[in-house]
Amino acid sequence: MAYLFTSESVSEGHPDKVADQISDAILDAILAQDPYGRVACETLVTTGLVVLAGEITTTARVDYEEIARAVIREIGYNRSELRFDAESCGVITTIHRQSPDIARGVNRGEGLDLDLGAGDQGMMFGYATRETEEYMPMPIAYAHRILRELAYIRKHEPHLMPYLRPDAKCQVTIEYTDEGRPLRVHTIVLSTQHEEFAEDWRTIHRRIEEDVRTILLPRVIPAEMMDAKMRLLVNPTGRFVLGGPHADTGLTGRKIIVDTYGGRAPHGGGAFSGKDPTKVDRSAAYMARYIAKNLVAAGVADEVLIQVAYAIGLSQPVAFYVNTYGTAHVNLSDSAIAERLLRLFDLRPAAIIEKLNLAAPIYRPTAAYGHMGRKPELHTYTYTHCVVEQTPNGPKEITTQKTLTVEIFPWEKLDAVEPIQQAFALEKNLSHS
Repeated sequence: MAYLFTSESVSEGHPDKVADQISDAILDAILAQDPYGRVACETLVTTGLVVLAGEITTTARVDYEEIARAVIREIGYNRSELRFDAESCGVITTIHRQSPDIARGVNRGEGLDLDLGAGDQGMMFGYATRETEEYMPMPIAYAHRILRELAYIRKHEPHLMPYLRPDAKCQVTIEYTDEGRPLRVHTIVLSTQHEEFAEDWRTIHRRIEEDVRTILLPRVIPAEMMDAKMRLLVNPTGRFVLGGPHADTGLTGRKIIVDTYGGRAPHGGGAFSGKDPTKVDRSAAYMARYIAKNLVAAGVADEVLIQVAYAIGLSQPVAFYVNTYGTAHVNLSDSAIAERLLRLFDLRPAAIIEKLNLAAPIYRPTAAYGHMGRKPELHTYTYTHCVVEQTPNGPKEITTQKTLTVEIFPWEKLDAVEPIQQAFALEKNLSHS
């Protein structure tokens, strides 16, 4: 039967996403200098305060406070009237080293498994579908598109919607046919923080709603997916002036469904941001997405779910599962497909890190608008390298600016399509790539 499905995204200015971006910016700063650094960095943001906590073992020298302020500044919290300001907020750092009991299971040559073991137990999921060009479910793909464009307007075309502030949330409901095909956008709920640019709140509300309808949505939602019956609910309370960390405390890792598939696929429960790639919560979830996306693009199935599970300290997964939801184009059971994939892909953490080049500073861009469904591209990362020299007059700190060219979102590449087609004896014309 026909049905509705809804997913939500939040903007880079949402308190939880502020926290995610700070955690991942710290991770990037460490990996730029020390690719083998172990990082589990948690961030809390609230009115006038940032708290950094967690476990970090590294040879890198980084300025945690300045990294946090730079992220907050770039997001757009740079004025005192927002009650959370990059220049004046307090930053408290409470970070210690990784537990040696965890380290011995992850380090090569230590623990029961001498290979680089998984940083924790758990199960991770990857998913892909033909619904959108991103190989993502349409509700979450559209919600991300709307908020990315809203942020672009705020930062680069402020004359169009000059009242925008950083915090925002978007919820998209798609109506599906009896066969599960996306039919139309049923409802869009958009709450966006704004300046108080008129005395009457109704005047403010009407202006924002009209701008969303006429400026924002036509840029990102195909016209054929919107009709006169579509419900558009903009700032349903009537106003949204106070927002960000002043209105709501933010924590790293609280938006795991936003980060993945909008609730369409299961989630193992482990957050991504602030974690180095030895944590399979992150790296194995990326690998599972990579396999699922390439399977769909290769024509093996129209919809694929991958699950992989690990035990802490062991390199080989303890379980691997494939579900094609009856959409497979090959005459194989899902368990047979899984067996063939295990021969094709190495799922040891060290192999995943090497395959996807996850020991690079590539994580800050993932921390807003979704880790999946993004475009892989080259990115220049600039960082400050600091060394201390001992001189007769005392220690001397020498800093230099360095750059790295890295590929962000490598798990979104379709470079496994041809090997998959060969492994499953598929014709290239089945590929959706």
